[in-house]
Amino acid sequence: MKMIAMDGSNISFFKEGLRLDGRRADEFRPLKIEVGVLARADGSCYVEMGGNKVIAAVYGPREVHPRHLQEATRAIVRYRYNMASFSVEERKRPGPDRRSYELSKVSREALEPVIFTSYYPRSVIDVFVEVLQADAGTRTAGINAASVALADAGIPMKSMISACAAGKVADTIVLDPMKEEDNFGQADMPIAMTPTGQITLLQMDGHLTKDEFQRAMELAIKGCRDIYEIQRKSLIEKYNQLGSELAVVQEAEVL
Repeated sequence: MKMIAMDGSNISFFKEGLRLDGRRADEFRPLKIEVGVLARADGSCYVEMGGNKVIAAVYGPREVHPRHLQEATRAIVRYRYNMASFSVEERKRPGPDRRSYELSKVSREALEPVIFTSYYPRSVIDVFVEVLQADAGTRTAGINAASVALADAGIPMKSMISACAAGKVADTIVLDPMKEEDNFGQADMPIAMTPTGQITLLQMDGHLTKDEFQRAMELAIKGCRDIYEIQRKSLIEKYNQLGSELAVVQEAEVL
């Protein structure tokens, strides 16, 4: 059995210019998006981003309970991020912890700027994100899923939000770090942004020089824009399919 140092010093992160999973430094992991996977939610989305498997559900706008939380001029947005006990190799203790509270807060703040909350005073929009399987980058996968679920629910928004991370591994800036790169890398920098370039989330863990930060930002921004195209395509495909099904039903009624 190969022993791994705490700093990952004896791990070879690159082989013939490629990463452990065969990607180039500027490639993100395979991304799969399914829209409308939950019948009882107003909007929902399932995302596979590498080894991450995340499901998001949106409910609302609906009445706020308890009522003292109501805002007279806008809707409030509640975001609940949770990792299932079985989502990691070593079983996680059920229920929220400090990390889930933090990720719920920053994820809500990443999405809230694009939602037209003023359209729904005294109401609430609830977003639930459940991580079924974790493989580094769960906050960005969750934000991507939640953004699509909000659109699926018909919540008016200025634009979609897309999220991706860049990192530093073996002194190389890479896009969308996988688990080993995240655990033993030198830096991790998740961002979320609109297609027009408005950044709504920027965090960093680790140390980057000015030039490394600039390169990481360039990679992450390109990753977000590529992810946006996949999000957009998944929504178009769903509603094209619904349109086709409706046309078939209408034709059958005429006959």
